[in-house]
Amino acid sequence: MWQWTENVEQYVLDVIFERRRDLGARLTGAGLAALSRIYRVAIQCRLFLWNYRIFRDHTLGCRVVSIGNLTVGGTGKTPVVEVFARALAARGRRVAILSRGYKSIPRPLWQRLYERFSFDDDLFPPKIVSDGRSLLLDSDQAGDEPYMLASNLKNVIVLVDKDRVKSGRYAIRRFGCDTLLLDDGFQYLALRNRIDVCLVDRNNPFGNHHLLPRGTLREPITNLARAHYIFITKSTPHGSKALRAALHKFNPHAEIIECAHDPLYLQDVFTSEQRELPLLRGLNVAAISGIAVPESFEQGLRDLGANVIYAKRYADHHRYNQQEILNMINRSVRRGAQAILTTEKDAVRFPKIDRRDLPIYFLRVEIKIIEGAKDFHDAVARICHE
Repeated sequence: MWQWTENVEQYVLDVIFERRRDLGARLTGAGLAALSRIYRVAIQCRLFLWNYRIFRDHTLGCRVVSIGNLTVGGTGKTPVVEVFARALAARGRRVAILSRGYKSIPRPLWQRLYERFSFDDDLFPPKIVSDGRSLLLDSDQAGDEPYMLASNLKNVIVLVDKDRVKSGRYAIRRFGCDTLLLDDGFQYLALRNRIDVCLVDRNNPFGNHHLLPRGTLREPITNLARAHYIFITKSTPHGSKALRAALHKFNPHAEIIECAHDPLYLQDVFTSEQRELPLLRGLNVAAISGIAVPESFEQGLRDLGANVIYAKRYADHHRYNQQEILNMINRSVRRGAQAILTTEKDAVRFPKIDRRDLPIYFLRVEIKIIEGAKDFHDAVARICHE
C-alpha cells in the first residue's frame, strides 16, 4: 500500500514541477488546477471562520511560538525549530515542542474515535517523545522530525498529537512548561496570542505559485501577512535583496531574518562515529535521500568537495527497509563509491543491517544566521520577557 501511495505522490510531484509533459500529465494538471480553485475557497473560508471567532480558539496562559511555512516541505523547518528551542532553553524557559507527528504510527482507530466523541483529553494523552531527559519513542512511533528534535535537544519536552491545544495543556500541567513551540504550526489557528514565524526557501520561495494540489502552496501568498517574523532559509552570504523586497510587499511589518544550513560534521548512521567535513574532499560518494528537495542535499555534498557518482531518491518521509539499504550498498560499490551519504532526517528511518561494505554517514547541519541576528535575538528576548 505504501509503495502505491509513494508512486502516486511522485507522479503528482512530477506533474506539479512539469517533469512530465505527456498528454496524461497535462490532463492531470488541468484536473489539479480545478481542485486548487476549490481548495483556495475552502482555505479562505476557514481563515474567515477563525478570524471572526466562529471557530473557537484557545489561550493557554503561556508563550506560544508557531514555526511553519506557506509551502509543503523543503524549507528546512526542523533546524529552525531546534535553534529557537536551544535559545529559549538557554534563557531559562521551560520549552515544549508540540508536533503533529507527520507519518508517525497512529493510535488504533477505536481509540481515535472514542477520544473524538468522549471529549476527555486525559483518556489518551499526547505521545511523549522526550521528557527533557530521555528519548522515549523511536522514529516510527514519533515521526521523523519529533524524533530528530528529541535526539538533539536536552531539557526540552517533545510531544506528538494532532490536537496541539490538548498537548499544550498537557505540557503545562505535566511538565510545568511556560513556552510552547508549534512545529509546523503556521496553519494551526486554534491557539491564540502567539508569535508566528514563517519560513521561506530562498531557492524556491513559493513553488510554482499554485495552491495545492496543483502546486505546493498551502494557502495564498497574501496570507504571509500573518507572520511576525519571516525566515529566509538556505540563504547565501550575498543576501536575498529581491526576495526581501517581494516579501515586504506582502508583509511590510514583519522582521526578515536570513539563515543558512551550516554543515558541522559527518556521523556514522550505525556507530555514531563522527568525522570531519574535509573527509569529503575528492571522495567518491553515493547519496540516498527521501526528502522534499533532494537536489539541495546533493548539491550541498558537491559544495563540500564530494564527487556524487550515484544518487538514489525516494519520496519524502520514505521509510526504508533492509533490502533497500543493501541494494544501495551493492550499487554504490559497483559504481566505485567510497562512502554513502544521507540526511539526518533519513538516518532516523534506516533499519539495522549486518553488512557494512561501505561507511554510511549523515550530514549534521545547524542553522546559521546570516543577516538579522539582532532581530533573532530580539525575538527570543521578546518571547522570554512578555
